Amino acid sequence: MSLILGIESSCDETAAAVVRDGQDVLSSSVASQIARHAVHGGVVPELAAREHLVALNPVVESALREAGVTMAQIDAVAVTQGPGLIPALLVGLSFAKGLAMGNGKPLIGINHFIAHIYGAFLDGAHEALEDPASYPLLALVVSGGHTSLMLIEADGRARQLGCTIDDAAGEALDKGAKLLGLGYPGGPVVQRTAEGGDSSRFEFPRPLTGAAGKPLAPENLYNFSFSGIKTALLYHVRNHAGADGKLPPELLKDTVASYQEAVIDVLARKTMLAAKNFHVKTIVAAGGVACNSLLRERLTQLTPPGVRLRLAERKYCTDNAAMVGGLGWHYFRRGEFTSLDADSYARLPAITQVPFLGE
Repeated sequence: MSLILGIESSCDETAAAVVRDGQDVLSSSVASQIARHAVHGGVVPELAAREHLVALNPVVESALREAGVTMAQIDAVAVTQGPGLIPALLVGLSFAKGLAMGNGKPLIGINHFIAHIYGAFLDGAHEALEDPASYPLLALVVSGGHTSLMLIEADGRARQLGCTIDDAAGEALDKGAKLLGLGYPGGPVVQRTAEGGDSSRFEFPRPLTGAAGKPLAPENLYNFSFSGIKTALLYHVRNHAGADGKLPPELLKDTVASYQEAVIDVLARKTMLAAKNFHVKTIVAAGGVACNSLLRERLTQLTPPGVRLRLAERKYCTDNAAMVGGLGWHYFRRGEFTSLDADSYARLPAITQVPFLGE
């Protein structure tokens, strides 16, 4: 039995978790910064870093206490190394380095993007990873920073089929909510506001789907673009706003429902197209936007017979440390550790292999 302490600080959530043997989550503690960033309408990196400084020690202590273990019983410290906001990442990585060095534990740097995919296989779902019938697997990772389709084979080989060429889907929801004066974070408030609205009342564009009648370039077949949807919303508000610059209440719900529908429609269309063309056996949805009820419903409706759909539990969609600790176990069992002089990285590196397969 191996116990990995996971630490996450890539954006505005400070999190720690203890995971046993890569799958059993013994504890998961998260300190949210939403209230601190809401007044700014988005995450302020320097503020996030300062909040991580305050929260990390209590969050780690809480995770250890909830799991009923001490640092002496922990086998390794896994921490998000990137991608993410550099000021926030540096705080978490530095803390993890000190914790590992002070307690004589190995350090394991984790790719946040891959951890999101792994989060769909925690708490009893791990056996699906070892089932050859699960592959090829298509992962839709969709959040404020990422919108990507990753194809994964049974031996761990992986390749990115497509990604966003401008804004991520979560960013489009956040900025749409800000434009409409709905508040922060955008994803949850958009979903709540859209409830009961007519999603067919207004037609927002579906970029890079061929819906506009223009031929789609082959290189963009699985790519995403959400900047055009945001621009369309901006002009929609300008054309329909009242004297106060806001949409009348009778238009707001339908506007938000239509806007959300456009974003989700693109995500679902692209995912199903890739699933069909690559004959995948499993579709995984992960990342913060995978919490969205409409996306989960649409993927469930559209997934064809014979294809498994695995939706990450909502608590493992948003940023958390359980996915970090779980993924860290795979490095630990192979003795692959991270140097104490390692740096954080902001951008997603090329991924050709996932660490939880092909061992």
